[in-house]
Amino acid sequence: MKSNVTTMANRPLSRPWTAAVLSAACAGGGQLLNRQYAKGALFLSFYAIGVAFILPRLYEAIRGLITLGDEPTRIVNGALVKGDHSIFMMIDGLIALFVAAGLVWLHVLNAVDAYRQAACKSAASGGRAPGVRLAAREGRTALLLLLPAFVLVLFVSVIPMLFNILTAFTDYSSPNHIPDRSLVNWIGWGTFVRLFTEPAWYSTFTGILLWNVVWAALSTLTVFFGGLLVALMINHPKVRFKKLWRTTFILPWAFPAFIAILVFRLLFNGALGPINGLLEQIGLPAVPWLADPTMAKVTILLVHFWISMPFLMALQSGILTTIPKDLYEAAEVDGAGGRAKFSRITMPHVLLATSPILIMQFASNFNNFNLIYMLTDGGPANPAYFFAGSTDILLSWIYKMTLEQNQFNMASAVSIVMFVLIASISVLNYSRTQSFKEKD
Repeated sequence: MKSNVTTMANRPLSRPWTAAVLSAACAGGGQLLNRQYAKGALFLSFYAIGVAFILPRLYEAIRGLITLGDEPTRIVNGALVKGDHSIFMMIDGLIALFVAAGLVWLHVLNAVDAYRQAACKSAASGGRAPGVRLAAREGRTALLLLLPAFVLVLFVSVIPMLFNILTAFTDYSSPNHIPDRSLVNWIGWGTFVRLFTEPAWYSTFTGILLWNVVWAALSTLTVFFGGLLVALMINHPKVRFKKLWRTTFILPWAFPAFIAILVFRLLFNGALGPINGLLEQIGLPAVPWLADPTMAKVTILLVHFWISMPFLMALQSGILTTIPKDLYEAAEVDGAGGRAKFSRITMPHVLLATSPILIMQFASNFNNFNLIYMLTDGGPANPAYFFAGSTDILLSWIYKMTLEQNQFNMASAVSIVMFVLIASISVLNYSRTQSFKEKD
């Protein structure tokens, strides 16, 4: 009899898989089996609240994401009857999907916790295994510390990005599909088909895209080589008062960009601008700086050069001072001239240090909404374009389609294509640059 009692006392409290299955079937079941009564009761109460109150609401929200509503707002017998708002239902559905994923994750953790506790007690013959429990506690602490940041990123970045993507697959546009007076419907790839097959949309998109790429490339290259040229001149041994020259050239960078853009808009005004007034006083014809499509693009490049060149100049000036002078002395001994020293020594060092910045500047210029919108407002007008002017880039075109024309689905489709283009170019350049390659 005594032997049987001893055997019963030494028998493990529960088998790990039994506890895991019980917790998977009903949250807290495995914990109760492991004699963790407080934890089991807590999980069981959360499970009951979830089944009774949360799951029905999640079901309705996810159903709304699928249907985007059944009845629009309408007038019945002279009374306004509130209907479904498709966009709100889409947002609620997205949030519900993440909440449902979080609940599933917690349920899995509940089952895993029951399994680990049972395995821990089995291994210790009913006692505790401090190392395993400490590791689990540290893991939970790390998750709790990361949870606020994760929730913030989720609501600020992830959900808006997914909402933008989903909008491209709907007919959310004016005048026939604006909630809540009308419903929004899923149309699949229809928006992208219209963008690439309808002549008006396709010609506008390709024209703006071509100018956008040319603008991003020229603005990046002119600023880079202009800054390098000024840096080389300032760092030349025969140039005196180097600090004065650096300070003078850095002043445009310290000046607020949006104020500078507004000032240049006044300076380049075709009718009242002082630049054209000065040209007329000396007998030269006025220049349509912002009225002619070609001159407007040249003006944008000039203004951007004035604003952005000082930063590259300061950066490259610092890089030039770090190049060992022994390299230039050795090149002179070998008979290398100025062109050879520039192409073999100066440019490789400068490119190695500035390649990541060039890639970031290209992406930034590709989306340089402020300069385009504040200087030209996308003008001059182009009758061949849909809701866009001659100097509009993709981002300013998206802005006009969204806030001025209510073409939300088409704007979302263009933004997706723009993201794919920028991401592809950036990844390609990052993979080819030497700046991120590890060296022994």
